[in-house]
Amino acid sequence: MIDENLRLDESIRLNQLGFYPNQKKQAVILNHEDANEFLIWDLGKKEFVLEGQLAEAATKTFSRKTTRIADFTALSEAGDYVFVLPGIGKSYSFSICPTIYQEVAKASLKAYYFQRASVALDEKYAGIWARPLGHPDDQVIIHPSAESNTRKHGAVFSSPKGWYDAGDYNKYVVNSGITVGTLLSLFEDYPSYFKKLNLNIPESEDQIPDLLDEIKWNLDWMLSMQDQVDGGVYHKLTTAKFEGMVAPHKAVSQRYLVAKSTSATLDFAAVMAQASRVYRSFFPEESVMYLKAAEKAWGWAKDNPDMLYQQTALNDEFDPDISTGAYGDVNIQDERIWAASELFITTHNRSYWEELVDADQKFHLPSWNQVSWLGYYSLLRHQEHISLLPQEWMATLKINLLSAARTQLEGIESTAFRSPIETDVSNFKWGSNAIAANQAILLLYAYKQSSDPIFLEGALSTLDYILGKNGTGYSYVTGFGSKTPLHPHHRLAVARPDLPPLPGFIVGGPNSAQQDGCSYSSSFPDESYIDESCSYASNEIAINWNAPFAYLTNA
Repeated sequence: MIDENLRLDESIRLNQLGFYPNQKKQAVILNHEDANEFLIWDLGKKEFVLEGQLAEAATKTFSRKTTRIADFTALSEAGDYVFVLPGIGKSYSFSICPTIYQEVAKASLKAYYFQRASVALDEKYAGIWARPLGHPDDQVIIHPSAESNTRKHGAVFSSPKGWYDAGDYNKYVVNSGITVGTLLSLFEDYPSYFKKLNLNIPESEDQIPDLLDEIKWNLDWMLSMQDQVDGGVYHKLTTAKFEGMVAPHKAVSQRYLVAKSTSATLDFAAVMAQASRVYRSFFPEESVMYLKAAEKAWGWAKDNPDMLYQQTALNDEFDPDISTGAYGDVNIQDERIWAASELFITTHNRSYWEELVDADQKFHLPSWNQVSWLGYYSLLRHQEHISLLPQEWMATLKINLLSAARTQLEGIESTAFRSPIETDVSNFKWGSNAIAANQAILLLYAYKQSSDPIFLEGALSTLDYILGKNGTGYSYVTGFGSKTPLHPHHRLAVARPDLPPLPGFIVGGPNSAQQDGCSYSSSFPDESYIDESCSYASNEIAINWNAPFAYLTNA
């Protein structure tokens, strides 16, 4: 029998949700150099079902803690379990189940429903997180930076719907770009799965896959951000300053439509070109509209190749000053690659291919300001249906992808928690958990290209990391795991302290720069995390971080 008085020992780090029956299963033990054996207790059968030995070899964390691996892959029977170090302590419980990630996968997408602007959330769909309508965005003012011949500053503009970008209530085209692109790619990669997935959103009773219904809420807003006269796209819809930590319906500061930019316009073109083909069989008329919008945006970007969003310069020239998220980007060649790729796939027009033939094919992990490989992933996805693609060019793309994936796994066996993110200390920066999730997406694409199980195993190791096998012992996803964020930097959560935080959101994660000035308990890279609402540097949520996590869990 297990000792009922055996205490929880947080030096035992493992995936707090659990494992598929046949995947590798490991726990990491910190600072118990004298421990040798471990046991697995079956909570259902109330008996020990496995015993094993800790690995002899020890590694060090960034903070120089000693770690040893306990491998219990041999345990494959479905059930609920606890990991035990005899005479020392026990872990949080975990499960083994063929559908272990089903609920967190759905929650990672349902999170977007909770971020909807311009609508009240009904209890039928939102449960205890139901809320009144906030930000109708039908009285947006044209900022002087956005003035044109047809739109004078101070005029009123309507731009409803869309998702709140992050812990704040503003809406940004650039960050919506990578978010929607990642989610559309998720649908394109696994369409049959999503045709059956019910997210319990208001549109769930229609004949459209719920994921596409949810994405469309943001696409409708993005369309309103395009100038129908010239095709350029405004950079963001925002208050001049960030709102206080209040509920949406109480955040009533004036909102502005701010300057057009080439980066926003190219991101828009890429998203709309991809949406055109994804929605073709579901919304034929919208599909045509999306493509026309994409081509018009591409034309504007060709005519305005270097209209960068530079917030400081903008504030020097115009009032009121804008101090919300800038999403400024000085290099927009990657946006051109992404837009040209999606337009080429959708239209097969060789003029778009000519933009790619001499483009940089080096692998760059996707982020909001580095999006070329969103386009390249799409080209790989559709390569069998495009006869115009040169085999040699595509072969180079595949080589670069597989090489980058192998690089992510180099040295993983010498890291403390056996995760790709640990192989480079520079990964522990703003949004480190999104870096980890995007690394896993790369590994999943490498697996699909090569069928080498080492890549799939690497992607699963990233899930282990995100869900508890890491330097802090947190499962970084709200509502999933035994030790999860309770105080994210998220206005929707802070405004309702009587409720648990909205589920399914991945927080930013360890960030060694600690820009928020909160009181962290550690300065080491993988421990630079604090579960406090003040910590926008490590504990904020964001739509572009949830997207790769949603891709990973659903894939």
